[in-house]
Amino acid sequence: MVIGIFGKSLSDSAFPFLRELIVSLDKAKITTLFFSPFAKEIKTDFDLSAYRSFTTPYDAAEKLDFIISLGGDGNMLSTVAMVHDSGIPILGINLGRLGFLSSVNKEQIQEAIDALLKGNYKIDSRSLLKLSSHSKLFNEKNFALNELSIYKQQPNSMVSIHVFIDDEYLNSYWADGLIIATPTGSTAYSLSTGGPIISPDANNFIITPIAPHNLSVRPLVIPDSKKIKLKVDGRDDSFFVSLDARTQSFRSSEELIIEKESFSIQLIRLPDENFFATLRAKLLWGIDKRN
Repeated sequence: MVIGIFGKSLSDSAFPFLRELIVSLDKAKITTLFFSPFAKEIKTDFDLSAYRSFTTPYDAAEKLDFIISLGGDGNMLSTVAMVHDSGIPILGINLGRLGFLSSVNKEQIQEAIDALLKGNYKIDSRSLLKLSSHSKLFNEKNFALNELSIYKQQPNSMVSIHVFIDDEYLNSYWADGLIIATPTGSTAYSLSTGGPIISPDANNFIITPIAPHNLSVRPLVIPDSKKIKLKVDGRDDSFFVSLDARTQSFRSSEELIIEKESFSIQLIRLPDENFFATLRAKLLWGIDKRN
């Protein structure tokens, strides 16, 4: 078995858990490779001279069976961008705070490694959205697990975002911005702006305005078989578009096309994990003693 470890900068408090992970993998005689920038980040605290590194799944010295993402949900989104369409399952170990995507607690490291060795885990397939544009924004990483966000560059003006569904006009949103979220992204940015929570296996997109000027405007759920076209204008000619944690600027002349990506991301879940239990735990449902 070959496992790649992906991470970014870690706090000193996370080092004992990384050390436990390395020891557990070595004891299980699992071949371990480190994401090259991460290896450089931690080389002063860990001796990695016996381990090889990789920068993408395609340049690894050996075919990766799994990738372990160390950190929070932000790090998991970076892992997804790196994994791309390779189909390699990702196990997220949460060293951050909320951890919807990195769902394995740091105290469960040994349990998670044992589950991988025994094949005692579930694969949770998550859909992605894809952005197409004339100027090829984001190049080959033009996909997102959580959401695409459009927002203004200047803080003191709103933007007009004209939305078409399969070339039929939907609405012009006069707002601070707009979110197109996947079911996975329904518990992320979209949720904080009033969007609904959707089960990850639903085949939908969520269109959620950010601080709309018209109070009757509400989030809209549509099938992810639909093609969404966006045209943006405002006082300024330049705006921001984000795919998960990656951001670029674009001009009002650019049309943005959003549709379902052809590949999906495979997340590893331990046997006792399920989406509804995660909702209760992360959103503190049931804390009210009357429940």
